[in-house]
Amino acid sequence: MTGRPVPRPTALSEPFWAAARRGDLVVPHCASCGLRFFVPEPACPGCMSRNWRYAPSAGRGTVYSVTVVHRAPGPGFDTPFALAVIDLDDGGTLLSHVDAGDPDLVRIGLRVRVDFRTLTGEITLPYFVPDTRD
Repeated sequence: MTGRPVPRPTALSEPFWAAARRGDLVVPHCASCGLRFFVPEPACPGCMSRNWRYAPSAGRGTVYSVTVVHRAPGPGFDTPFALAVIDLDDGGTLLSHVDAGDPDLVRIGLRVRVDFRTLTGEITLPYFVPDTRD
């Protein structure tokens, strides 16, 4: 994956990346209104409270929307790939790659679970695969 852009953790996102390095998925959870959201923001997008923390996610969900990308967004990306919005079972949504072997197999309603790929020693990306554990 030479030349692929690598995320740069910020003070706000570092706990997310640290959890991913451990093989855990976490999402922001607002203590004031209960909303789970992603991407991390200084304030909850539901109620504007700054009283949120990262909470563990089981990392299982359903594909809400999907597109197959045929033109690489930049160097280092292998195409085609499936990019999907995932509705997490425990709340919130994530935009992520779904690796089903063949991107055309990724469909709305597909059950998925999180997995992780290490890009560098510091960055491990969550991505999703079909969930066959039901």
